[in-house]
Amino acid sequence: MISPLIGWYFKQRVNELRTNIERSLENQDELFRLLMEKLSLTEYGAKYGIEKTTNYATFAERVPVATFEDFLPYIERNQQGEQQLLWPGDIRWFAKSSGTTSNVSKFIPMSYEIMEHNHFEGSKEAVTQFFGFYPDGKMFDGKGLLIGGTTKQNDGDQGYYFGDLSGILMIHLPSWANWKSTPDIDVATIESWEEKLEKMVQIIKDENVTSVSGVPTWTAVVMQRVLEVTGKQNILEVWPNFELFIHGGVNFEPYREQFKAFLPSDKVKYLETYNASEGFFGIQYQADRSELVLLTHLGIFFEFYPAAEVPTSENLVPLSQVKTGINYAVVISSVGGLWRYIIGDTIQFHSLNPFTFKITGRTKLFINAFGEELVIENAETAITAACKEMDAIVTDYTAAPVYLDQNENPGHEWLIEFATPPQNLTAFTTLLDEELQRTNDDYKSKRAGDMLMKMPQVTAVPSQTFHDWLKSKGKLGGQNKVPRLSNDRKIIEEIKNMIGL
Repeated sequence: MISPLIGWYFKQRVNELRTNIERSLENQDELFRLLMEKLSLTEYGAKYGIEKTTNYATFAERVPVATFEDFLPYIERNQQGEQQLLWPGDIRWFAKSSGTTSNVSKFIPMSYEIMEHNHFEGSKEAVTQFFGFYPDGKMFDGKGLLIGGTTKQNDGDQGYYFGDLSGILMIHLPSWANWKSTPDIDVATIESWEEKLEKMVQIIKDENVTSVSGVPTWTAVVMQRVLEVTGKQNILEVWPNFELFIHGGVNFEPYREQFKAFLPSDKVKYLETYNASEGFFGIQYQADRSELVLLTHLGIFFEFYPAAEVPTSENLVPLSQVKTGINYAVVISSVGGLWRYIIGDTIQFHSLNPFTFKITGRTKLFINAFGEELVIENAETAITAACKEMDAIVTDYTAAPVYLDQNENPGHEWLIEFATPPQNLTAFTTLLDEELQRTNDDYKSKRAGDMLMKMPQVTAVPSQTFHDWLKSKGKLGGQNKVPRLSNDRKIIEEIKNMIGL
């Protein structure tokens, strides 16, 4: 009897969600006033002269744009037991995030408010959107598989805790959500990814799993292992009532064909979310389109600046001043105690009523060795098109520049791990190059006549290559991802050395 009640609850939220999407600017104005009240009670706010009644112009003039390194001294003091530094409340939890652009782990403060009013509410809004799209959905007739990370207490005695965001949220899930989830919390938060995978599979293969939430890369690993253990041909033979995959973290397009093979039925639905350790920012806006819509009522105040520029007081704008067609870097102030924080993502708005957008990449995830300005959106679009044409499926990849002084033709080198390799890698490489030229005029101009940049070098690497590289970095499972593009050769050389290339 409880499952229909849960479904009914989410169906009742649909109109409220749509209202909040329609009044995005009002939401941001109300939130800004609340945030100033909170900031005025902190050491950080006092440093910059913030009062409860501070307006946006004064806030923008006084508070600088910041990176994680700017907040690190406050976070370290927080972990030593000091409070009221960045947020006027006790913070005992920290989301450990390696991101995609740095080998250094970040510890993001997790206030009660950011967990309860942002991450949990964002997850609820994703489910609400699903029922708005598909009112007859029956995902709560079975269990939801949550593929997340780990959580553990630090080795000291300061009394704070850290782990992957997903692990922290699992520990704080309400009782009804735990009841409808699998595996149980003891297995879901096992620190060793390999140990967790095996124990997880033994449990979930016998459950009535109707939905999965996770990053596509790790979800694919779990599904493949389920098939290996059960001997089934596809996941619907194991979970016949499966109907929803909620995904985020990486572009889904390169994985779409792989998941069609796992889940060969039109009844299976896909819903994209936009969230990170710093916050839950957006959800898919329409059932049949890939654009996301910004969620402005979940404790995140948004600002933006052109990604090609250095952020200044002149080029940062609030949501009310954004335009379509500009590649923006995202800056947030949040109920988690981050103030004018550059999260590292770039987006481009497609409409301003509502505020729909696509994620275009990372501020540091690009290749621009020869003026080609290749961003992750170009790479994902091109590799997806090449795979579709060649009936190939990519598991993971990374790319980096090749310089003339390395006794190589200047250009790009790609290491690609295929689940289903193309029959002709040379033809695949040609298609990839053609698609990159089609999607990026700068790349096309640098490739003209093979003068400045030569044809890309593509090497198919063995299965498990990227898994083993992540393992060597202590980054298996959770939200850890392989950096897809690098403007130097550090990562690609590490991987080549590891596999003997």
